[in-house]
Amino acid sequence: MRCSYCCQFLGSTGVHLKRDFFLKNTSNARSELFINLREVSSRFCLPAGEYIIIPSTFEPNKEGNFVLRVFSEKATESEELDDELSADLPEEPVLQESEIDEGFKSLFFKLAGMEMEIDIPKLQMILNRVVNKHKDIKTNGFEKEACRSMINLLDTTGKGRLGLRDFHVLWEKIKQYLTVFREFDLDKSGTMNSYEMRLALEAAGFKLNNHIFQLIILRYAKQDMNVDFDSFVTCLIRLESMFKTFKTMDTDADGVVSFSFSQWISLTMFT
Repeated sequence: MRCSYCCQFLGSTGVHLKRDFFLKNTSNARSELFINLREVSSRFCLPAGEYIIIPSTFEPNKEGNFVLRVFSEKATESEELDDELSADLPEEPVLQESEIDEGFKSLFFKLAGMEMEIDIPKLQMILNRVVNKHKDIKTNGFEKEACRSMINLLDTTGKGRLGLRDFHVLWEKIKQYLTVFREFDLDKSGTMNSYEMRLALEAAGFKLNNHIFQLIILRYAKQDMNVDFDSFVTCLIRLESMFKTFKTMDTDADGVVSFSFSQWISLTMFT
């Protein structure tokens, strides 16, 4: 771990800086030769102002614990730049069956069978068939738990299955997520690295702080620290479900909810 970059920063708190900031702002100071050392220290003389310090690992996308110490001749204040948790989720369109495209209806009836509903195994089969046709994205296939989360989010009947209208909502979500995934897969690798993942989540409506984002990477990234498409979709579905559940429980909109241990177990087991 080393401090590779220090530049003057005149901005507001509660914001995660993007690549554009560093493309437009040159560094005021850098640590010395970029080598893999246990400890790096440097002394700089900088004019009074606000500065941002960016530590980095020697190897890209490799996590590491570090301690950053800053000594100054005069009293200074410091804080971590971070986003506040928020989600901009549009209202789900409520369509009548008569408003749904006839071609989609025909597809649904073919897939749903005589039950006229999509259960977990059917949804798993459908999604895996769809993603296997897209050679520009990498996936190990959707697991049953991922499909269960999707059905739990969108099932309006309480049966654990999706009818025509619910399945239509999910289908539109998958199409939207695929568009976002392709747009922010900047290196066209078919996966999301941590930088691309953060941009994609924000484009999908989620602003997450560093702690939550790190947990997401630990949960959904493979050993190479990349996220494939099925994990990306599962992550978005779970985030949406959690935000909506909290919003429903936060009746006075103060950002705080209280629930019993029984409610906690029920909530976590369900999601």
